[in-house]
Amino acid sequence: MKITKYTHACVRLEHEGRVLVIDPGIWSEPSALIGADAVLITHEHADHADVLRLLGAGIEVYAPLAAELALPYTAVRVGEDFTAAGFRVRAACGRHAPIYGGRPDCVNLGYLVEGTLYHPGDSLHIPNEPVETLLVPLQASWLKTAEVIDFVRAVAPERAFGIHDGQVNARGLASVNGWLGQETRHRYRWLAPQESA
Repeated sequence: MKITKYTHACVRLEHEGRVLVIDPGIWSEPSALIGADAVLITHEHADHADVLRLLGAGIEVYAPLAAELALPYTAVRVGEDFTAAGFRVRAACGRHAPIYGGRPDCVNLGYLVEGTLYHPGDSLHIPNEPVETLLVPLQASWLKTAEVIDFVRAVAPERAFGIHDGQVNARGLASVNGWLGQETRHRYRWLAPQESA
């Protein structure tokens, strides 16, 4: 499976001519959706779901049941197994990580794709299954670097790639990437926007 990271939390997965995009938000490049067969949205925040772009693209969208999105989508529940763009997907988690004072309290699904790649959305939910490739949120108002390191260690993937980094400058990225590389030993690597692995 080819993985291409786009700005912030957006990731494009390609396999045998099929294309699945996860979390194409307002900061991600429009090219992430070119030729996409389906889109997974982890939650309703604009940095994960560019509603206007998705409305214009006409691509099938999957999102959490009760997500407040102003576009048609196929509702997904926690624990549900489904197929999107020919990829097997399992939905995990259920809630967005609290930022402050319990806010925001919205639905958030992590997606385990093909039983190998896990995108947690805005959470550090540890899936029940082994994960080969972990997409790791690097920065958010709800997140500390120590929590990120503990998350990678707890999941113990074969490899991990940083996501959710759209608000970090180069010095901040170097620091977070340095800590993750040093402390997790899980073949951690940061992909620049539009870089593939």
